[in-house]
Amino acid sequence: SAAARKLAASQPTLGRHIAELEQALGVTLFRRGRRGYALTEAGSTLYERGRALSEQASAFSLLALGSVEAIEGTVRIAASEVVAAYVLPEMTARLGAEEPGIEVEIVASNQVENLLRRDADIAIRMVKPAQNELVARKVADIPLRACAAKSYLDRRGRPREPGDLAGHDLIGFDRSDEIIRGFAQFGVPLTRNAFRFRTDNQIVLWEAVRAGNGIGFGQEPLA
Repeated sequence: SAAARKLAASQPTLGRHIAELEQALGVTLFRRGRRGYALTEAGSTLYERGRALSEQASAFSLLALGSVEAIEGTVRIAASEVVAAYVLPEMTARLGAEEPGIEVEIVASNQVENLLRRDADIAIRMVKPAQNELVARKVADIPLRACAAKSYLDRRGRPREPGDLAGHDLIGFDRSDEIIRGFAQFGVPLTRNAFRFRTDNQIVLWEAVRAGNGIGFGQEPLA
């Protein structure tokens, strides 16, 4: 189970791979017991030899990459609307300067793209992927903040606690009830009509906050 977590794979998948490896080699690599998997003597011997080969392969790969003049090709990145519009352009500008042979395609969508169908090569998502076959890496936790333009706060005052937000002009989603459920967790029941400005497009939502339409929610780095 610990190995599966480290490799971002499911435990049954990892177990199946081990069984397939043992069958291909004709050797029992692990003893199965109540306390988990333990390497056999043959497994320990092959592990040490395999680790040495892995280190040599890595060194070979680094040497080969160092001799290549340029890295070229196209990478397709799926990301949320906010990340695609406000985060990735600066990163891809730096990438373009360092690796001019790389072409980048950005899919700005809040839908969870299926990497197994090659809808994208890389997906930047706010949720853990459900497909066990994918390699996933957690990048960071991003806090959300209640945000408003100074012009709005100067006009309507500054809320001091979550309950104060109910008396303000709020900006939220049109079809999604995610923000409504968030308020409910803080003991502040709201209906859809409590949001004066509604949109499911997160870029439009953020620009509405900046323009002074009311109080909305945004990622802390974005603010």
